[in-house]
Amino acid sequence: MAEHPYHHGDLRAALLKGAEHTLREKGASALSLRELARSIGVSHAAPSRHFKDKQALLDALALSGFQRLTLALRQAATDAGTQGELTALARAYVGFATGNPELLEVMYARKHDPNASEQLKEAVDQLVVAVVQPIADGQAAGDIVPGDTMSIAMVVAATLHGIASFAANGALTPEAVTGVLDDAVHHLLHGLTPR
Repeated sequence: MAEHPYHHGDLRAALLKGAEHTLREKGASALSLRELARSIGVSHAAPSRHFKDKQALLDALALSGFQRLTLALRQAATDAGTQGELTALARAYVGFATGNPELLEVMYARKHDPNASEQLKEAVDQLVVAVVQPIADGQAAGDIVPGDTMSIAMVVAATLHGIASFAANGALTPEAVTGVLDDAVHHLLHGLTPR
């Protein structure tokens, strides 16, 4: 039996790509460093250079997910006015979440682990800023009520996460998501009280 080569052009990136594919197709329980090594054609010991164990691989997946989600939220933020900005933010979050439900599950599971790395904690903080900043900007412009920005952001995030969960588990069709998001942003900004 021939030995697989140890070296790979960008082994870490290849392992993460393969891990995300496995995560999407089979779930986190099917992740194996040995199987990932086999699938990309390197020795079974090669992944240990980047990930000491499966938990380290899951941490790296979570980190990558938070960085990508934060980037998507920042790219969605515009100066189109509060409603337009929150709608774009909502669509970016739900789009990422429904496109990557297994990854999102890993992200939030790892986020709450007491042994999460400082790098992962920083990535989570950056995501929070990407959600909080449009709220703070809206408050400064007088478009959003004064109050604790973090509390308001938590309501927004919980609403978006709930819609994403409904979409991911089939309770909302892809066609219905846009309308539900628009309604959610409207109700978040204007409340439910009749005028």
